[in-house]
Amino acid sequence: MKIAFIGGGNMGEAMLSATLSKGLSQPQAITVSDVDETRRRHLKQQYGLAVTGDNRQASDKAEVVVLAIKPQNLTEVMAGLSGQLKPSQLVLSIIAGARISTLSHGLSHNCIVRAMPNTPAQIGEGISVWTTTAEVTKRQQGWAGSILGAMGREIYVDDEKYLDMATAVSGSGPAYFFLFIEALVEAGVSIGLPGAVAQELALETMLGSGHLMQKSGKPPSELRKMVTSPGGTTAEALLQLERGGFSDLIRQAVRAAYEKARQLGGEPQ
Repeated sequence: MKIAFIGGGNMGEAMLSATLSKGLSQPQAITVSDVDETRRRHLKQQYGLAVTGDNRQASDKAEVVVLAIKPQNLTEVMAGLSGQLKPSQLVLSIIAGARISTLSHGLSHNCIVRAMPNTPAQIGEGISVWTTTAEVTKRQQGWAGSILGAMGREIYVDDEKYLDMATAVSGSGPAYFFLFIEALVEAGVSIGLPGAVAQELALETMLGSGHLMQKSGKPPSELRKMVTSPGGTTAEALLQLERGGFSDLIRQAVRAAYEKARQLGGEPQ
């Protein structure tokens, strides 16, 4: 598979690293374009692949063109590539909020996959949600699914509206967990635990709880009840969270992220 990565930042590197480690492509079949010379030098030394600062040069012979740039750079990048892509080339975008209609119009191109991975993809533990235009062939869908699946799990949806929703839940979701861990560690320290101990306890509790839910197949409400003895310590803690409007705050946070994603995509508010 011949792949061009437009953007060699953290997510772009995560995708190319996963693609190489899973044997989906070879270094000689990959070209990365990035405006930062330091990033280009790093990627060339780390992976032995071709690098350039010219997006057109990078994408010229690629079967798959991955757009892994920041949203604020999209307009400029599309202007440079508009009319340059062949109808048979697949564009795979992981740009938050960038709608298919925006990409199609800006690139003068219709063969597009829009995807939303998240940062655990950097260690092969990500989850990606994706959809396609009608022009994407079954073979190209297989390419997209393989690339995204190399970074963890992938879920195909048949309606683009779910991408902004996924952005709010899984795309931004890691930050919610990191914030919760920060707060839990700080709370542990406040009652006397050493910082390193509090952090290890919080981290392993989160990881273990996630694996328990995954392997047990039980809904979180049932698992929560299993931990919560009437009149016990957990019940007292959950009571405080409920009094503080914990669940409602999560709903508000996800709603805010969803509306922001729609705004970035040009949806009316």
